[in-house]
Amino acid sequence: MKILIRFLGTVLAVLLAAYFVPGFAVSGFYTAVIVALVLGILNITIKPILLLLTLPLNLLTLGLFTFVINALLIWFISTFVSGFAVDGFIPALIGGFIIALVSWILHKLT
Repeated sequence: MKILIRFLGTVLAVLLAAYFVPGFAVSGFYTAVIVALVLGILNITIKPILLLLTLPLNLLTLGLFTFVINALLIWFISTFVSGFAVDGFIPALIGGFIIALVSWILHKLT
């Protein structure tokens, strides 16, 4: 049940980012579900490798480089999911921050 709540929270976070961030667009709920699913898969498989490779830079920035990695993953997802568009790095960074904030809040509540 916790996994479903967190997944739906990520879907909601993607929709919130699309609503509040100019340059971050999602065509509908179904697209947000696909984006959340792909983001979850990339966070499980690719993100730990990227965090390990960028560990010195992440330590130097006290963990803030993780937001850059999230933004790059979101920007990467926008290249192959139709109906999801990110118009640059800055909208991806702000959208990634919103997604991370909503995920953190849900993690604390559940």
